[in-house]
Amino acid sequence: MEEIQHMTVSANGLNIHIAEKGQGPLVLLLHGFPELWYSWRHQIVYLADHGYRAVAPDLRGYGGTTGAPVNDHTKFTFHHLAGDIIGLLDAITSEGEKVFVVGHDWGAIIAWYLCMFRPDRVKALVTLSLPFVPWNPNGDLVQLSRHVYGEDHYMVRFQEPGEIEAEVAKMGIPAFLKTFFTHRDAEPYYISKGNGFRHSPGDAPVTLPHWLSEEDVEYFARHLVKTGITGPVNYYRALHLNWELTAAWHGAKVTVPSKYIVGDLDLMYKMFAKDYIHGDGFKRDVPLLEEIVIMKGVAHFINQEKPHEISKHIIEFLSKF
Repeated sequence: MEEIQHMTVSANGLNIHIAEKGQGPLVLLLHGFPELWYSWRHQIVYLADHGYRAVAPDLRGYGGTTGAPVNDHTKFTFHHLAGDIIGLLDAITSEGEKVFVVGHDWGAIIAWYLCMFRPDRVKALVTLSLPFVPWNPNGDLVQLSRHVYGEDHYMVRFQEPGEIEAEVAKMGIPAFLKTFFTHRDAEPYYISKGNGFRHSPGDAPVTLPHWLSEEDVEYFARHLVKTGITGPVNYYRALHLNWELTAAWHGAKVTVPSKYIVGDLDLMYKMFAKDYIHGDGFKRDVPLLEEIVIMKGVAHFINQEKPHEISKHIIEFLSKF
């Protein structure tokens, strides 16, 4: 795709597949669930055309990245994921080099914790969809989601090994992806046992939006069929362990210059983060937060839905440094 180069890098015990293009300051692009480097296909080209070296890895358990023990969710903690990124940076940059980081969804979570653990390696940060999520003494996200939304909430359903794998196999990977990518309802993702997504019965046709083609779905699906979904859902299965391991960071601040972008139709914004973002908490926890952008009429997969606008927002911020 427009001369994007692909290579495999050995780092942190993994063989990490990366897609890259361009010369100049490095911009590391971290994808979310259930995605791949391919989610950044538009930004890679745009950044390269504007004087940056854009690098997008397949994260641990995804796509062409191999070596992760997918049958052990305890190997998918924030510490492992941040370790993967540091190992990758050590392999593709000069010693100690600082880089720009852009993350969406789970990639945003990893990016926030990378900045907490290793601010010395991040020049500036742009996150999409997920703001910083401070440690909560009341419990982890799964516990909180179960309390508020019940047992069919997707984070809760992802917890039992083998269960969601069987549900997705029944739906079929392409149908699962189409439903996940195109969700714009007011309620969160609910997956009823044996019945699939509550808001989209398995036999209901899914109309793809203009920003997602059948070829795009086929690319994601082909890789997810090959790797299976266990690796990606392990991120959710490790949430309680992460909560235990990161208690020492209770009250810690992210001290990297940051910009946050979210769509006003994003479920994460509407159901988890809105009050935190617009209150005092976000700025308190991220004192170098320079800008919050709320994009009207845009849902969760913002970097694919509005690629050229997001690319411009990224460039606008990075050019300050």
